[in-house]
Amino acid sequence: MNEQSITCPHCGKKIALTEALTHPIEEKLRQELAGQRAAIEDAAREKAAEGFAQDMKDLRAQLDEKARKLEDSRRQELELRKRQRELEDKEQAMALELERKLSQERGKIREETLAKSAEEHHLRDREKDKQLEDMRRQIEDLKRKAEQGSQQAQGEVLELELEDLLRDNFRFDTVEPVAKGVRGADVLQRVVSGSGQACGSILWESKRTKAWSDGWVQKLKDDQREAKADLGVIVTATMPKGVSHVGCVEGVWVADFASAAGLGTALRAGLLQLEHARNALAGKGEKMDLIYRYLSGPEFRHRIEAIVEAFSSMRSDLDAEKRSTERAWAKREKQIERVLLSTSGMYGDLQGLFGSSLASIPALELSSDEGPSQDSGS
Repeated sequence: MNEQSITCPHCGKKIALTEALTHPIEEKLRQELAGQRAAIEDAAREKAAEGFAQDMKDLRAQLDEKARKLEDSRRQELELRKRQRELEDKEQAMALELERKLSQERGKIREETLAKSAEEHHLRDREKDKQLEDMRRQIEDLKRKAEQGSQQAQGEVLELELEDLLRDNFRFDTVEPVAKGVRGADVLQRVVSGSGQACGSILWESKRTKAWSDGWVQKLKDDQREAKADLGVIVTATMPKGVSHVGCVEGVWVADFASAAGLGTALRAGLLQLEHARNALAGKGEKMDLIYRYLSGPEFRHRIEAIVEAFSSMRSDLDAEKRSTERAWAKREKQIERVLLSTSGMYGDLQGLFGSSLASIPALELSSDEGPSQDSGS
C-alpha cells in the first residue's frame, strides 16, 4: 500500500500522511464538504426558490399584463360598440331629423299653397263682394228712384197685378177694376159658379206703403157696404202687427201679395158653399141664422186661414225651387191634402147643419173618407 504524502507549499518537502494524521483532516474535510454541500444545496434551493419566485412573479406579471391587455381589449371593444351605437343613433337621429324637416317643408309648402289659394279666393271673393256691393248700390239707387216716383203709379201697378192674378186664377168670375175717382177700393170680384150662377162678390184693396194703417180696415168696410160686397180683402206689402201672411182684422181679410191667390181660393169656396146653402135653405130662416153665425164665427175663419196658409206654403215652395222634385211633390201633396181636408171639414160642418138638403159634392165626400151623412131631420 502506497503511503500517501503531501507536498509542503513552502519548502516543497513531501510529508507522509499517516491514518492518525489524515483521519482528523479527512473528518474535518468531510464536515467541511458536508457543510459546503449543505450550503450549496441551501444556496441551490434558495436560488431555485428565488428563480421559481421570479418565474412565478414573471408569470404573474405576464398574466397581469395579459389580463390588462384583455381588459383593454374589452374596454376598446365596449368603446367601439358604444361608438357604433352612438353612430347608429346619430344616423337614426339624422334620418329622423331629415324626415321631420322634409315633413315641415312639405307642410310649409302646403300651407303656403293653401294660403296662396286662400288669398286668391279671398281676392276673388272681395271682387265678387265688390260687384255685389256695386249691384246692391245700383239696386238701392233704383229703389230710391222708384220710391221717389209717383205713389199713384206704384199703386196702379199693384192694382193691375192684382187684377191679372184674379183673372188668371178665377176664370169663371168677373173681375172689374173700380173706376178712378169713384169710392169703392180697387177691384171687385164677382164670384160665378161653374153653372153660371152668381154666388157673391169680394172687394179687393191693394196697398203698397212702408207702414200699415188701421184706418184702411174701416174704409174698406164702408166701401164694402157701398158696393154691397160679401167680403173685403186688403192686399198689402206691409202687414199689421201680429199677422205674418194672412189674417182677419175686424172682419176684413188681410194678406200679402204671395198669399192673395190662396186667400181668394178659400174665400171663393166659402161663397160657393154659402150659395149652395142658401139654395138648400130657401125659406128656412133659423138655419140661415146658423150658417151666418158659422161663417162669421172663428171656426170658419180658422179653416180659411188654414187653407190660405197651405196655398202660401205651396207658393213659397214653388218660388224657392230649392228642393228636389220628389220632395217638393210629396210636400205639395200633403199641402193639397190639407186644403182638401179643410174644405171637406167645412163641407162636413155644413152637412151637420143642413143634412141632406145641402147639395152633394161627390169629390169632397170621397176625400173626407166619411160615410153617408145623416139627415138632420129638417
